[in-house]
Amino acid sequence: MSQDSATATEAARKLTGRRRREVVAVLLFSGGPIFESSIPLSVFGIDRQDAGVPRYRLLVCGGEEGPLRTTGGLELTAPYGLEAISRAGTVVVPAWRSITSPPPAEALDALRRAHEEGARIVGLCTGAFVLAAAGLLDGRPATTHWMYAPTLAKRYPSVHVDPRELFVDDGDVLTSAGTAAGIDLCLHIVRTDHGTEAAGALARRLVVPPRRSGGQERYLDRSLPEEIGSDPLAEVVAWALEHLHEQFDVETLAARAYMSRRTFDRRFRSLTGSAPLQWLITQRVLQAQRLLETSDYSVDEVAGRCGFRSPVALRGHFRRQLGSSPAAYRAAYRARRPQGVAESAATVVETMVPSQGPPSGRRGSSLSSAPVAVAAATGPGEHSLPGPDAFAPGRPALPGQRSAP
Repeated sequence: MSQDSATATEAARKLTGRRRREVVAVLLFSGGPIFESSIPLSVFGIDRQDAGVPRYRLLVCGGEEGPLRTTGGLELTAPYGLEAISRAGTVVVPAWRSITSPPPAEALDALRRAHEEGARIVGLCTGAFVLAAAGLLDGRPATTHWMYAPTLAKRYPSVHVDPRELFVDDGDVLTSAGTAAGIDLCLHIVRTDHGTEAAGALARRLVVPPRRSGGQERYLDRSLPEEIGSDPLAEVVAWALEHLHEQFDVETLAARAYMSRRTFDRRFRSLTGSAPLQWLITQRVLQAQRLLETSDYSVDEVAGRCGFRSPVALRGHFRRQLGSSPAAYRAAYRARRPQGVAESAATVVETMVPSQGPPSGRRGSSLSSAPVAVAAATGPGEHSLPGPDAFAPGRPALPGQRSAP
């Protein structure tokens, strides 16, 4: 989501006291991952005026007493404390150390005060949990890493969590998805402040695309949300994942949960952050994506094995979520994958996917272990990530990697 210039000007006018728009404070905590923490430091802390990138003044602030431990046991000492945030027009909170741990009260107070005084507050990845804990996301749209979006939605029900977006700009409060999306959001801030040319020059220096279109849909995993395991609804969700090859609807799931459709919808949304129908469609599309990557089934067969009533329904939902037809997705995927890797993955999935044709209403066949096997071979989510050459000119783009407007 982008911010228009009128909103940006209004946000700048609201700055009070000593705050300056060109001053960026990055709030670091012990236990934070070093990669995510380094993103705003690299974007806003290096003088690249020779490349046409306007200079920001960076203040690295410790959100708690140091030294701050980070990835690999490294220890960092922040040159500033929370008091320095009072000069910043933009405050960035990189990924928070644990979605189950409450942030320090002093840091939350500093964020609230900065926001009240007109500062732009940014949460990268799980940094959104810190913003939510401070109450800055109440009633607002926000995003975070897709894996933690259900937890954010459940813990802070007043936040409108959208796990599909790479980043969300709500004017004076901005949030991003996982690691690479933090770069997207920082570039968006430079673009908002100084225009497309400056953001493009910075992107060239960082050797990244100046603007990625699309969202997180193509990276979503179908595993259960982190906190659903102990809930009675978990059994229904697990059953749905294991029976995606059968044709059933939300009413079927509600009946299995012994709930009315309305009650089921409300409970499901509170646990997962998504409407049950949209969640079910997303899971079917994800399973279709895996079968297209790892099998030789025709598109019609894939539709049947994923519970779609017709290939037309599969094509429509597939294009809406991934920006491509199933056939084009398969062709582009195979053009970019070594044959040996594709065959190896196909062997793993073939042993776990039911061998029947279109769904016949049978039960007892499980699909749930297939993505786990692939993930174990590639690392969580890596089988869907475009490689570093995915944006190279003249090469076929991965479906879902839409061109920028």
